[in-house]
Amino acid sequence: MANLIRRDPIREMLSWNRTMEHMLNNLYDDGELGFGEPLNLRIPLDVIENEDEFVVKADVAGINPDDIEITYTENSLSIKAEMSDEREEKGEEGRYHLRERRYGTFSRTISMPGTVDVEGIDAETENGVLKIHLPKKEEVKPRRIEIKGAEKQNVIEGKSKNK
Repeated sequence: MANLIRRDPIREMLSWNRTMEHMLNNLYDDGELGFGEPLNLRIPLDVIENEDEFVVKADVAGINPDDIEITYTENSLSIKAEMSDEREEKGEEGRYHLRERRYGTFSRTISMPGTVDVEGIDAETENGVLKIHLPKKEEVKPRRIEIKGAEKQNVIEGKSKNK
């Protein structure tokens, strides 16, 4: 006896869509084709905010600081770096047994709030970590506001007639 299987093209299409979405999520950081960067070509970042500034830390171990380009435009911070293939640089021939070290062009762009003082941006590298200091504009820094009239308190004194 043969079993009849009812086809549901909508369900099949949704299943195929979920499969493609899962595959793209594994390839791209935000799962949107064309907008994400491949995970193996990203510079890992930390963004820290304190009272006076934002600090962006990026892992750039093995990248010459002269090969790093930092730009800030329209509230976006971009970091681009290039690490060349050592084998091509030195003209080495040979066969790799294991190759995990990265090379090529790496980039990362993040949105920042409009509170950054662009003229004061500073960058430094130490032990393979790029540190970018993005100071806040003076008008947006937190400021303590004193309440007027809080020092004086009017106290009404009275005497009791019962002694």
